[in-house]
Amino acid sequence: MVTQPLHIAWLGPAPGEDGGVPGVCAELLHGLAGLGHRIDCFFPSSGQTVPARLAAQENLTFNWGTSRWQWDRWYSRTRITAFASGMAARGVASLLLRRQIIRRHGADPYDVVYQFSSIESPAVPTSVRRTVPLVIHPETHSAGELRSLIAERRLSLRCQSRVRFASIAAIMLLRAVMQRRRINRARLLICISRVFRDHLVRDYGFPANATVVVANPVRLERFPVSRKALGQPPTVLVLGRIAVRKGVDDVVAVAAALLEGGSQVRVRVVGGPSLWSDYTKLLEDLPPENAEYAGQVPPSEVPAELARADVLLQPSSYEPFALTVAEALAAGVPVVATSEVGAIEQVDRSVAAETHPGDVPAIVAAIVEMLDRVAKDPEEVRAKAHAEAERLFAPELVCGQISTALERLVAGSTDGSAAAGKAGRDPVPA
Repeated sequence: MVTQPLHIAWLGPAPGEDGGVPGVCAELLHGLAGLGHRIDCFFPSSGQTVPARLAAQENLTFNWGTSRWQWDRWYSRTRITAFASGMAARGVASLLLRRQIIRRHGADPYDVVYQFSSIESPAVPTSVRRTVPLVIHPETHSAGELRSLIAERRLSLRCQSRVRFASIAAIMLLRAVMQRRRINRARLLICISRVFRDHLVRDYGFPANATVVVANPVRLERFPVSRKALGQPPTVLVLGRIAVRKGVDDVVAVAAALLEGGSQVRVRVVGGPSLWSDYTKLLEDLPPENAEYAGQVPPSEVPAELARADVLLQPSSYEPFALTVAEALAAGVPVVATSEVGAIEQVDRSVAAETHPGDVPAIVAAIVEMLDRVAKDPEEVRAKAHAEAERLFAPELVCGQISTALERLVAGSTDGSAAAGKAGRDPVPA
């Protein structure tokens, strides 16, 4: 129950029902509107169908931009041109949204401008930002992507040309410079994990006392809880982008180590490249005796993939959250992940083993131990995994935490005292 319903201008990508960032957007909009907040959404695209449950919500209004960017056009026939042209199209469309925001703010003033997913969106009018607190809720940051790209340059150059590598690095550097400048305009930064907050504070100089840590939500009913016994052979699922920072080379090394150690384990890799990074070539080294690359599957098939898995492996070297980890837990699948994976931070270690990035022997040992745990009591382990997802990632919990943070921010912004102003910058406990 909110104590102060707010009028919010929401900026970001359009919502959807099939997971990923659009799915997170849908859960947040649905939950915050259900708490009583009035939200005017501003999306750069020229229009698309929104989930029915959002369209039926009286507290939500949808305002569309001008971007008509499409796949398989002259500007989007390759991944690199699609990446660059997509960013440019969103940027131009976001700039054009400013007039709509100013007009609506003049007729019915906003309490908060909420910028979801992107740090450097140009959609926020200066005149509005000077009088209304800006909240930024990023899902990743370019400085982290660039650092990973440089650290893995040898791997990247195995998979792409030097020209492509240099082009991507230049784009990431430009975005990182822009993000560092724009992020410090925010009054509050909502961080999807503590490890991500630490990166943002270090890389962009954002004040830690103006942050709050709130996990991404997961629509739990989308993932039926598996009750099956350990598979024969058991399956370790790697689910996500086959790209830089995802630990793809470590997946290959883990599969080889499991085979060499005589473990009867099947490694199944599911996913596709990102627009700007393609590591699928590295998967050619997977040992065919115990590993397979299944390619990319539609989002609608992700629940079925998780239902067949015994353990999810997420060996990323940089991972602000990893929604696949939260989804696996919701499906009753325990996980093995690195300390850089934000989604495991508060998860009970009986169902979320933690290792250091790149420590292949430790990852192998954690997989073997987790599979042994599942074999001994599959029902208990799977129930515990789901319970942890419910405890940490339930949409109503996440939206309640964000609502509290927004209300405190607005209360501090509207109180003229110095003490109240400082309180508006205090973090809300995660």
